[in-house]
Amino acid sequence: MTHRPGTTSRRGFMRAGLAASVALPAAAAMARAQGGPDPLITEVQDWARYTGDGVDATPYGLPIHFESDVIRRNVSWLTADTISSINFTPIHQLDGTITPAGCAFERHHSGAIELAKSDYRLMINGLVDRELVFTYDDLERFPRSQAVYFCECAANTGMEWAGAQLNGSQFTHGMIHNMEYVGVPLKTLLAEAGVKPEGKWIFVEGADASSNGRSIPIEKAMDDVMVAFKANGEALRKEHGYPARLVVPGWEGNLWVKWLRRIEVTAGPVESREETSKYTDTLDNGISRKWTWVMDAKSVVTAPSPQVAIKHGPGPMVITGLAWSGRGAITRVDVSVDGGRNWTTARLAQPGVRMAMTRFYLDHIWDGEEMLLQSRAVDETGYVQPTKNALREIRGENSIYHNNGIQTWWIKKDGSAENVEVS
Repeated sequence: MTHRPGTTSRRGFMRAGLAASVALPAAAAMARAQGGPDPLITEVQDWARYTGDGVDATPYGLPIHFESDVIRRNVSWLTADTISSINFTPIHQLDGTITPAGCAFERHHSGAIELAKSDYRLMINGLVDRELVFTYDDLERFPRSQAVYFCECAANTGMEWAGAQLNGSQFTHGMIHNMEYVGVPLKTLLAEAGVKPEGKWIFVEGADASSNGRSIPIEKAMDDVMVAFKANGEALRKEHGYPARLVVPGWEGNLWVKWLRRIEVTAGPVESREETSKYTDTLDNGISRKWTWVMDAKSVVTAPSPQVAIKHGPGPMVITGLAWSGRGAITRVDVSVDGGRNWTTARLAQPGVRMAMTRFYLDHIWDGEEMLLQSRAVDETGYVQPTKNALREIRGENSIYHNNGIQTWWIKKDGSAENVEVS
């Protein structure tokens, strides 16, 4: 269903005035009164009666089976085959900011490949003084850097351009992860090869069948781009480009080429398939703009949300979510419970970090009435996350990529939630 600017979506859902939030003291807590003895307290349970597993029961630690539903999920009808597809980070079930590697979203154009460290080669050629080939062992000998960055697919929230579509933050905003990367600054490797004065761009390729070639300006390459071989302290996962991938902080995930095999220094952009027919922004007049690499400031409430209902009824609760910006650090997140009429500044769990995700919390007393729950991010450049209608005024509804519009969850009286649009 197509929705025009200035309208609300999801079966004609009408915007309505809702009660404003009531602040909850930070130290407030609610204890449930017991009607009688609780056997979980008064009786000895099996976990206290018998010994547990030994230290080597699981040599590589895995989540306890009670958390078996905290997994990546695919939307089967999005693509024709899972080999060239995507699955989504369960952001609604996570807290903090670091994404466990086993939960971090995957996007493949020809499937995740197995490439051993001993078989790995990285070539630097083109407009350089010395064409070089590095092995994996070579990379580990260079001085390395470490930083936390978010990686977001340019199509994250892309289904929502025409109105509310997917019912859950995992599916609307889950093409993202935030991990601690370790690797070699790309500028170090380029310095080894010696970039010629006419070298103004690089073209990067992966070792998989799709190669996923992309052009990147030399200024970015010499700034903060990294050839990474560790994530969250361990080797990259197969699906994340093992044994080495490109990390391009703040820029769209398609540039983060996995299984990185070649970097060619060029005089201009290559104009590959991935930067002409794909990963361009189609405007309302049918013209597509390109080179829109940066992922602008964005946020989403992860709980409560369609996959995380309010189960405890009226009273104290925590509204939480994530915010990020490809232009710098998040400095503020505002939350609205009435569809954007009134805003309350949320608490940032930690000061914002450049090109990394920030967790926000708002302690709130729910009165049991409906809410239209939104969040709005502000970054260090002063950029304020826009509404979807503000984006449509510039881009129309034909885009797929770079939708950073404000998301709305309709929280119902029974605590359940639904994806709606209030713009």
